[in-house]
Amino acid sequence: MIEQTEALDRANRYIEQNRHRVNPKYRDQYHLMAPVGWINDPNGAVYYHGAYHLFYQYYPYASNWGPMHWGHARSKDLVHWEDLPVALAPDQAYDRDGCFSGSAIVHHDRLYLLYTGHVVENGQTFQTQCLAVSDDGIHFVKSRHNPVIAGELLGDHGSIHDFRDPKVFAHDGSFYAVAATKTTDNRGRILLFKSVDLQHWDFFSTLLTGTAEQGIMWECPDFFHLDGYDVLLMSPIQIPRQGLAFRNVSSTMACIGQMDWTTGELTVQTTQEIDYGLDFYAPQTLVDEQGRRIMIAWMQMWNRTMPTHELDHGWAGAMTLPRELRVKEGRLIQKPVSLVYGQLEYLSGSENIDVSTRPVVFRNLVGDNTYMQIVCDLAEAASFTIQFAKTGQQALTLRYVTQTEEFHLSRVGFGYPITGDELQPLNSRAVRVPLVNDQLILEIFRDASAIEVFINGQETMTATFYEIEKGHDIVFSAEGHAKIGSFETGRVRV
Repeated sequence: MIEQTEALDRANRYIEQNRHRVNPKYRDQYHLMAPVGWINDPNGAVYYHGAYHLFYQYYPYASNWGPMHWGHARSKDLVHWEDLPVALAPDQAYDRDGCFSGSAIVHHDRLYLLYTGHVVENGQTFQTQCLAVSDDGIHFVKSRHNPVIAGELLGDHGSIHDFRDPKVFAHDGSFYAVAATKTTDNRGRILLFKSVDLQHWDFFSTLLTGTAEQGIMWECPDFFHLDGYDVLLMSPIQIPRQGLAFRNVSSTMACIGQMDWTTGELTVQTTQEIDYGLDFYAPQTLVDEQGRRIMIAWMQMWNRTMPTHELDHGWAGAMTLPRELRVKEGRLIQKPVSLVYGQLEYLSGSENIDVSTRPVVFRNLVGDNTYMQIVCDLAEAASFTIQFAKTGQQALTLRYVTQTEEFHLSRVGFGYPITGDELQPLNSRAVRVPLVNDQLILEIFRDASAIEVFINGQETMTATFYEIEKGHDIVFSAEGHAKIGSFETGRVRV
C-alpha cells in the first residue's frame, strides 16, 4: 500500500486555515456542502461503523473546478454532517491530475474506495480505476496494485480516454463494478467488471450501450436490484430533449428492467429522467442498516454560471437532500428519507383555504430554512399558482395546469441570473404529473439557496437560486375554484 502524505496534508491545512473566510450568505443549513472551495459529484456513499459516509469530488483551493480530491463527511441522521479530513489527493503517477468519481464498499470491516485515476498527457486524457483502503473509515492508503482496472481489461470495449466513475457492489458471493465509457461513434456504454477480492479484476460484460438519441457519453453509473427490478442510474451528456424531459445540457436517467447474470446484460423495460429540475446530477445510492436504498446527488449543473463563485464567496456547490427510492410499476419513485422527518419542527398549520376569488397571501412564512406541505383540491380549477419567497415583483413560481397535468417551476427573474450552455437560457422547467383524486400534494424543502419539490409522490424538481433581496411571503392564486385543504409549515432542525 502507498500512504499519502504531503498532498493530503497540504489540502487539510488549507481547509483549516481558510474555512472561516467563506461568505455564508447563500450557504445551505441542512444540505451537505464542503467547508471551502468547489464540490461536485457525490462519491463513496456508504453506511459504515454506525454512520452514513459521503465522499465527494472536491477542489479545496478555489470555488471553481480543479484537480479533483475526495472530500469526506459523516452523519448519523443525513441532516447534520461532520466534516472529516480529505480522503484522497492526486499524488501518484496514475492519478496525478485528479482522483475522479467512484464508490465505496465495506469488506471484512475495512472500507474500500474504488475511484478513477485521471492523467493528462500531451493534451489527451487517460483514465483507469484505482483502489484505496481504510481500517478506520478516515485514513486511506492506495493499493500497490493500482490501477486495478486498466487498459488491458478495457480492451476494445470502450475508450481509455473516457473510462470512469466505477460503482462497486456485491452479488452472489463476488464483487462487481459498473464503469462508464463510450463507443467509437460517441454513444454511452456501461461496462461490468468482476473480482473476488477487490484487488484483482476481470472484464465481465457490456451491461448496456446507448443509442444516438441517448447522449454522447454516460457518466456516474449506479446499479442495484430494488422491488423486483434491476435499476441502472446514470448521467447522459447532451441527450436530446424528449418532450418535457432532458432539457438540461447534462441530465440524469434511470433505466429499469431485468438483468441476465449469465450474459451480464440488462434488458431495459422503461427509462425516465430522474429529476425534472435545473440542478441535479450524478446521483449515487447506498443501502443502510435498515435496508433502505438512499440516493443523493450533486445539487448543481455543469456549464452554468455559479453566483457564489462570481461573487467571490469562496465556495460553490452542494448535495441534494437524501431520498429513499422505490420502484413501482417500472418507475423510480423518490421521497425524502424518513430520517429527515425526525428533524422537522412544525410551526403552523391551516385548513380549508379558499383560493377562488382573490390571491391569498401569507406574510413572513418563508425563511432560509423552510418546510411546507400543501394539499390542494383542483377539481374545479384550471390552474393553481404559488409565488414562493416573494418580494416586490420577484418570486420563485410553482404552477400546476390541470388540462395538461403539468407542474411548472420557474426562477426567471429571481435573484442573480444563471446561464449555461443550453441554446436558450434555461431557468424554468415542467413535468407531467397527474392529480391524485383531483388533489395536488406538494412537499417543499427550501434551504438558503435551493428548493426541492416532491410532487404527488411521483416526481421531483430541484433548483438553486441566489436572491438579491430576501423574500419571505407566499402567495396562492388560482384560475377557477381551488381549495387548500391542508397547509403546514415548519423547518428542519439544524
